[in-house]
Amino acid sequence: MIFSRKRAGSGRHARDEGAAEVLDSTDLEATPARGPYDASEAPEGVQRLDLGSLQIPAVSDVEVRVQADQEGVIQQVVLVHGDNALQLGVFAAPRSEGIWDEVREEIRKSLFADGAAAQEVQGEYGPELHARVRTPDGLTDLRFVGIDGPRWMVRGVYQGRAATDPAAAGPLAECLDGLVVDRGQEAKPVREPLPLRLPREVADQAAATEGAPAAREA
Repeated sequence: MIFSRKRAGSGRHARDEGAAEVLDSTDLEATPARGPYDASEAPEGVQRLDLGSLQIPAVSDVEVRVQADQEGVIQQVVLVHGDNALQLGVFAAPRSEGIWDEVREEIRKSLFADGAAAQEVQGEYGPELHARVRTPDGLTDLRFVGIDGPRWMVRGVYQGRAATDPAAAGPLAECLDGLVVDRGQEAKPVREPLPLRLPREVADQAAATEGAPAAREA
């Protein structure tokens, strides 16, 4: 149920539309003030956790939790800060246009089929989905965010107070703003998850630990 070029009013630069009106074409090609960044435009000098297609900036008090198989291939990435969490996914997209509009509608229909209504809200990155779902632990609020980039899309799902109050996201939002996507050049089916792997030193340590659990923290 938790799923995966730019169109008017959406995308990673939606919040900068007002400023863009006063920039010339040269300025528009400069490095964006905030990410998620494509690897070709990422700022240098930033410490990041390299997970392959996704590089996560080191932000104080943010815990990166990954679930990986025995080969070190990551199945899930969740950032945690206090009672808030942000699940991240990165997917292949076509060269010509973004996919968040279509994916967002599919998520909304899936939620509705499960008996949960989703409300579309204009957020910092453009249209978001806010929903309340029933889980074994009770009702849980979710906030789905999508950012279209060049041939990729980042999807984030906030839980905790950050799901209903974006201002509460704090360091998690800082991580999202600083993400770097390394799409690679190979052709991939649209919406296919881009490959994520544990850093070599972490994978080697896990492989050397007999009986190590699949869920690890980086």
